[in-house]
Amino acid sequence: MEPITYHFNVPGDDFTRAGEASSAVKGTLKKLGVDPGTVRRVAIAMYEAEINMVIHGGGGDIEIAILPDVIEMTMADQGPGIPDVALAMQEGYSTASDSIRTLGFGAGMGLPNIKKYTDEMVIDTQVGVGTTLRLKVFLTPKK
Repeated sequence: MEPITYHFNVPGDDFTRAGEASSAVKGTLKKLGVDPGTVRRVAIAMYEAEINMVIHGGGGDIEIAILPDVIEMTMADQGPGIPDVALAMQEGYSTASDSIRTLGFGAGMGLPNIKKYTDEMVIDTQVGVGTTLRLKVFLTPKK
């Protein structure tokens, strides 16, 4: 399989477009015949990251590389950064506003779900600069 790459721009504060990138990649993976469980994991991780970009990061950019053995995802925003990554990784912890919560978002499961559904997750964040997530989901079990 030749590598397939995508670039997506995620607009900030636009919940109607959040999920477009994950849907597009999900469709491609299905057409490629990728295992449905793997497709689901990628879609969930990407969607959670997209929502975080909309809620917290003011939008951002997504780079996807579908390679023969792994799907690599990079999500980068120029938001406020994460002051305490360990705290942000705790299920239920959220800095989302009440108005975001009334929309049904901000339950504090974004980062924990991303970690749960990926094989590798690296968070590069700097307060006042932004956050970049580097994610991998392997197409075959990692040895």
